[in-house]
Amino acid sequence: MLFMLSAYSVGIGKHIFICFSRHLQHHQHQYRLLFHSSISMNNLRQTETHVHYNHTHPSKYARWTARESFEFMYARPWQRVNDFYLNIVRANLSLPLLFGAQTLVVDHNDTGIAALSGSSELESVASEDRSGRWARTTFKIILSYHGGSFDGWQKQPGLNTVQSIVEGSLGKFVDEKKTQLLKDKGLPIEGCAIVAGRTDKGVTGLQQVCSFYTWKKDVKPRDIEDAINHAAPGKLRVISVSEVSRVFHPNFSAKWRRYLYIFPLTNGGYTDQSSDNGEFYDSFKYNEIHDSASKDELENEKKSYAFSISKVNRLLRKLEGKLLSYKMFARDTKASRNDGPPTECFVYHARAMEVKLPATDHGEETKVMCVELVANRFLRKMVRVLVATSIREAAAGAEDDALIKLMDATCRRATAPPAPPDGLCLVDVGYTEFEPQKCFILIE
Repeated sequence: MLFMLSAYSVGIGKHIFICFSRHLQHHQHQYRLLFHSSISMNNLRQTETHVHYNHTHPSKYARWTARESFEFMYARPWQRVNDFYLNIVRANLSLPLLFGAQTLVVDHNDTGIAALSGSSELESVASEDRSGRWARTTFKIILSYHGGSFDGWQKQPGLNTVQSIVEGSLGKFVDEKKTQLLKDKGLPIEGCAIVAGRTDKGVTGLQQVCSFYTWKKDVKPRDIEDAINHAAPGKLRVISVSEVSRVFHPNFSAKWRRYLYIFPLTNGGYTDQSSDNGEFYDSFKYNEIHDSASKDELENEKKSYAFSISKVNRLLRKLEGKLLSYKMFARDTKASRNDGPPTECFVYHARAMEVKLPATDHGEETKVMCVELVANRFLRKMVRVLVATSIREAAAGAEDDALIKLMDATCRRATAPPAPPDGLCLVDVGYTEFEPQKCFILIE
């Protein structure tokens, strides 16, 4: 009897083992299918990401691929632009001098930048009730900082950002109640700086606007200015600090922002030859095409690595005075902000012209193209994509409304990769109506 039970137990065990083995083999097979399927999908996505966009709009020459555009934009002496911006931040140079404007009226700052408008009612504190819970004081702070010296505006752990330095400097002006609250939570004693617009790593701010409020008494604008100026001398500088209305908000109260992009017209250590009409040219380059390609196919693939600044100006001017969706010119945006009103911007001013960066101690003047853009708002990386795409379209000999037509594209690959951040700076932010006559570039 005992022998029969043992044999029976062994039989059951073998059956369980065989079933388990088959079950395991089945799942291993399923996992292998899922794994290979996942690899195939990833390969497909990677392939789709790098496929050159099939442009249907007419152009004289073939458009650059994303890689060609990237290489063209980055193969520039960007350090010269970085040094120029750094000298403005340090108050050694003035931005209007770049445009030959030496007698502009300057208001409340020493950057040499004439404001496009005066102060607004939101900045007035004359008639406010300052009693009870409204006893807080709000300060408007205008900052100048060098983009190449920071990891962008937004505070991030372990990174050297403008926001982290500014808020750390404001800690001594936080009121007692908030100070105790931060201590109880084990957080550093810092102020809260609300900004007009966050700039990416490498982007300079010449008159960035932020605000800070406190219930602490006897805080003076000069005290705030001194605290911030001592935090990162030579890289971050306060232009002005003023007491404003408590309803003032640097972002929501703003009516326009002005950006400037400086693009060097030199490449790889040599200066491009130029004609009298501002056209920069080089020899034609060709794609690698199979030996069996026909002559017509070769002509169709001809690419110009030259562009006319006047053409860039005409492309950009088509954007003026229009409310358009710039979703094709944005990058790294949230899904909720990829369609509809969140993508719409009204461009007041969009121009381009050639100027020269001042000579350095060990060099000569540098020819550059400046792009000036003023709009009610800008999407993430929008200015850099607009600059890169306008240069690409100008080189391809596209029609003047090429940028407008790209608004209707179905994929962001239709526009060029963002231009380097080194060339971009936030010039200023306005809180009253835009005045076009005070722009730098007024050419038609």
